[in-house]
Amino acid sequence: MKAVLVKKPGDAGQLYIGEFPTPEPQDKEILVKVKATAVNRADIHQRKGHYPPPKGASPIIGLEVSGVVEATGANVTKWKVGDRVFGLLEGGGYAEYAVLHEDMAMPIPDSLSYEDTAAIPEVFLTAYQTLFWIGHLKQGERVLIHAGASGVGTAAIQMAKLNGAYVAVTAGSKEKLDACQKLGADLAINYKTDDFAKVIQEALGPSSIDVVLDFIGASYWEQNLEVLGMDGRHVLISTLSGYKLENVDLRAIMGKRLTLTGTTLRSRDRDYKVKLTQEFMDTMLPLFKKGELKPIVDRVFPIAEVQEAHRYMEANKNIGKIVLSVGELR
Repeated sequence: MKAVLVKKPGDAGQLYIGEFPTPEPQDKEILVKVKATAVNRADIHQRKGHYPPPKGASPIIGLEVSGVVEATGANVTKWKVGDRVFGLLEGGGYAEYAVLHEDMAMPIPDSLSYEDTAAIPEVFLTAYQTLFWIGHLKQGERVLIHAGASGVGTAAIQMAKLNGAYVAVTAGSKEKLDACQKLGADLAINYKTDDFAKVIQEALGPSSIDVVLDFIGASYWEQNLEVLGMDGRHVLISTLSGYKLENVDLRAIMGKRLTLTGTTLRSRDRDYKVKLTQEFMDTMLPLFKKGELKPIVDRVFPIAEVQEAHRYMEANKNIGKIVLSVGELR
């Protein structure tokens, strides 16, 4: 099959379309003819050689897939050839074919396209996990979502609002802040021009946030501790600004009884991901069918333009997801 490969770790120019063995579905796996996949920050880190795939996963970049079942493993019971499915991968999405465990696949609603559903698995499952499984967000609580216009951010805003939470976000432009507010954000803060901690304190009072979803890391550490209230939960998803702290004062963590949890989804075992997928499918997928949740697609690139798609993400231009449409690869 054709797939997007990496010549050597480096910039987007290292990506090219080449030949790779077509995967064979094992006992409980389905072979999916890929119609669309999507770009994630993890893809860029993997391209640079900083984020190797888990043991046993495909070395091909790509953490989500949307397409049609082409073949099934010997003991697959949930799917048949021709079914439209989408789901989360450990790797392998940037290709003509990918394998997916049958319990990790979800049915594509009739109202959504392949491009729409390729924009769902990684960001919505990450947002669901961090909001509800780790952040334990409850109705009436207040959540601060950094990088609000990102794929995970736009997913988290929608689900938090549907759960009855007050949502504050940070983003770096008026266009991104406006988009967050259209999705339901109650307070939108430009981190480039304002101190988000001061804005939150003025709007909501001191120590007023219950849950923080943090993609930024080191540079936001003190402000996050400042806005979190008693028994607050700080969920660290990424460290875009750096991962080393100096002169850390731990008293706020003890005094406010804060919980700090770091998480990545890709490295979780299959049982965890299956449970997460099944719960998401039961609770959230019906809301896509009703139009109460929606994937936010910024731009769709043909997979032949994968280099440009990566550069687009690295320039932080996107609001929501960058999708790759997979036609016949050349």
